[in-house]
Amino acid sequence: MQALEAGPAPAPRRQLIVGSALASVAMVMLTGGMLAVWSLQRRRTVDVGEVWLPEGVTIPEVPVNVTLLAFIGICTFAQWAVYAAKRNDRGHAAFALGVTVLTAVMVINAQAFVYSEMGLGVGDGTYAAMFYAVTGMFMALMAIGIVFSAVVAFRFIGGRSDREIVAAHAIYWYTVAAIFAAIWFVVYITK
Repeated sequence: MQALEAGPAPAPRRQLIVGSALASVAMVMLTGGMLAVWSLQRRRTVDVGEVWLPEGVTIPEVPVNVTLLAFIGICTFAQWAVYAAKRNDRGHAAFALGVTVLTAVMVINAQAFVYSEMGLGVGDGTYAAMFYAVTGMFMALMAIGIVFSAVVAFRFIGGRSDREIVAAHAIYWYTVAAIFAAIWFVVYITK
């Protein structure tokens, strides 16, 4: 009696990719809602004849613009990690993930510099409350991204050849880059 041939291998389920995509949608929706409230508050303030940006408060534009450009690097390094993971090149994947984290830390440092240069307290009016709410949410996303990068590094470099988590990591950083581009335009450019 002959045995039956083995059936086809099951299709990969891609839970991490789907989870990262759903988290990305949630982050975009959160940011969109916050920027909509920002725009509504700005319009209401301007409609009654008041100035939206408080007198004496200046936003340093160089660190903000450098932050926007830094996301080109973050996305490039995250994609480099995906490229290296597909080739099972743990050395380059580790380096790419490390540089992603380093660049993300520099973005957080640039935002902290903006906070210190503005000299604006959280309770200094509607603008201050909205500014810290939107940029604070962004800072939380950056911190989550750094933790995600560390988890990816430990899992992939530690011996698991789970390439899907590296791709989910790249999706996360692409989304954060798009979110900052929206924040950059609405909060920092249109003021």
